[in-house]
Amino acid sequence: MAMVMIFSGGYGVATGGPLAWGLCYNKEMSPSKSYCDDDYKYTYPCTPGVEYFGRGALPIYWNYNYGEAGEALKVDLLNHPEYIEQNATLAFQAAIWRWMTPVKKQQPSAHDVFVGTWKPTKNDTLAKRIPGFGATMNVLYGDSVCGQGDVDSMNNIVSTTSTTLT
Repeated sequence: MAMVMIFSGGYGVATGGPLAWGLCYNKEMSPSKSYCDDDYKYTYPCTPGVEYFGRGALPIYWNYNYGEAGEALKVDLLNHPEYIEQNATLAFQAAIWRWMTPVKKQQPSAHDVFVGTWKPTKNDTLAKRIPGFGATMNVLYGDSVCGQGDVDSMNNIVSTTSTTLT
C-alpha cells in the first residue's frame, strides 16, 4: 500500500499541505505530453484525440502500456484510457498489473526487484543496478526519474517513501 500511496500524489515533505497524503489523484494533473509512441503503431496504435498520460493508483503511461494492460485485464484501455480514472476497481487492477509486469522484455517486474527474486547480471552490477529501492524505481520509471541528478520528481518519490515507511 505504501508504494501505491507514493505514486498517486503524496509528497512527504509537504506536511499538512495539499499533497501530504497519497491517493489524492487518479490521473496526472498536468501532463506534459500525450505519451503516444509511433514505434507501436502496428501493435498499439494511438487513438486520435486520446492521450496516454499517467492514470491509476500506480500510473500507467504510453499507448503500448495501455494496450498491454487492456489485453491482460480484458478492457479496451487503448481506446478508452479514461476507464482507469472512472473505475476504482479497474484502477487497482491496472496498478497490480503494472507492479507485477516487466515494462521491457529483458527486465524484471518491480515486484521481482522489490521482493528480491531478481538477481542482477554482471552487466547490471557494472551499470550500478543493484537490488533495492533505486532498482525498483528504475524498473517503474526508467530515465524519467533515474539518472537525471537532483530532480524534483525523484526527490518527491524518495521523500514520500521515507515518510511513509518510517
